[in-house]
Amino acid sequence: MATIFTKIINGEIPCYKIAEDENFFAFLDIRPVVKGHTLVVPKKEVDYIFDLDDETLAKMTLFAKKVSKALQQAVPCQRIALMVLGLEVPHAHIHLLPIQNEAEFDIKNKHTFPDNEMQAIAQAVQKIMEM
Repeated sequence: MATIFTKIINGEIPCYKIAEDENFFAFLDIRPVVKGHTLVVPKKEVDYIFDLDDETLAKMTLFAKKVSKALQQAVPCQRIALMVLGLEVPHAHIHLLPIQNEAEFDIKNKHTFPDNEMQAIAQAVQKIMEM
């Protein structure tokens, strides 16, 4: 059975898409820890990130780097934190979190932002990614 991330990639579930290429997909987390919290996932469904073959893992990291650079321009922050947990959804993923300080990096602290804010962030990052 397809994971929720595969359903998002296939357009079966709506999302705030940030970026996409032939192998990877990035979208805003709907229960973000911070504004701009983004997930980067491979299109190929693999449960655990370290079960990805080396080439895919390397390419996913480079894709996440491109997304993080655009995200940092779109959402003012000191850094983009990178986190890999992967227990909630059995589909490898990287979390990118725009942070001002380490105290913001609290995964228990989930937020909800209005649809117009989520759309604005997604559009801003998309525009930067296209440059």
